[in-house]
Amino acid sequence: MPRATNILYLTILPMIHADGYTFGQVQQMLTLMPDKKFATRFFPDEVASYRQMFMNRQSYFIGGHVKSYDLFEEDQPDSRIIVRVEQHVE
Repeated sequence: MPRATNILYLTILPMIHADGYTFGQVQQMLTLMPDKKFATRFFPDEVASYRQMFMNRQSYFIGGHVKSYDLFEEDQPDSRIIVRVEQHVE
């Protein structure tokens, strides 16, 4: 089977727990979205740490059809940066 690429975007989501155990706790979740309009627009001084966090954890997402990931920074007109993630599958 030939290799294919899924284009995704790095996104940071603020989360508030609404269950009966941790109700009201807050945290941030790093995830990938398939639509550029949901990409987080990082400031230049913070993008490297989020990229590194994903790169340090990508091995947990590799397996089955997913073979590897590549990350690319895309400069935005407002001087912020979005991160395009290429997920390589076969």
